[in-house]
Amino acid sequence: MEKAAKKDAVESLNGLFKTTSVAVVAHYSGLTVAQMQKLRSQMKLAGASVKVSKNRLAKIALEGTDVVAIASLLKGPTVIATSDDPVAAPKVAVEFAKTNDKFVILGGSMGTTVLNVDSVKALAALPSLDELRAKIVGLLVAPATKIAQLSTAPAAKLARVVQAYASKIEEAA
Repeated sequence: MEKAAKKDAVESLNGLFKTTSVAVVAHYSGLTVAQMQKLRSQMKLAGASVKVSKNRLAKIALEGTDVVAIASLLKGPTVIATSDDPVAAPKVAVEFAKTNDKFVILGGSMGTTVLNVDSVKALAALPSLDELRAKIVGLLVAPATKIAQLSTAPAAKLARVVQAYASKIEEAA
């Protein structure tokens, strides 16, 4: 790699690390190209990204960022998964690790907080940002729905009573 290309790679990684909220580091030794492409596509669908770079360049790019704590994990063939949503990258990484035993999660970082393997798994178990938004909207809409049901219930009961009396009168006649 030429010096200019290395500098561009470091700047690109540094920009990524500055804007990400979570980074997950994993070993990927032994994965096929097809498996890596599957991982990349799953991450992309979840709104996350996967980067493979030289560990030395990644360590230089980590300087001055919140996720600098992952530098100690960069040993051997590593992949770094990042996302703006704190749950997206860990969730996809943990799911991918379940089906691919050669993909081993080492840990990660969420802001300045260092995450071990168990912390990454715990983070993956949380609902995503979209799921949380849907729950909040559901909670906000539920009272309005109940109020509408309660306001129409007396009218429905009255209509049933009137219908019952009408049926009695028709039967009697």
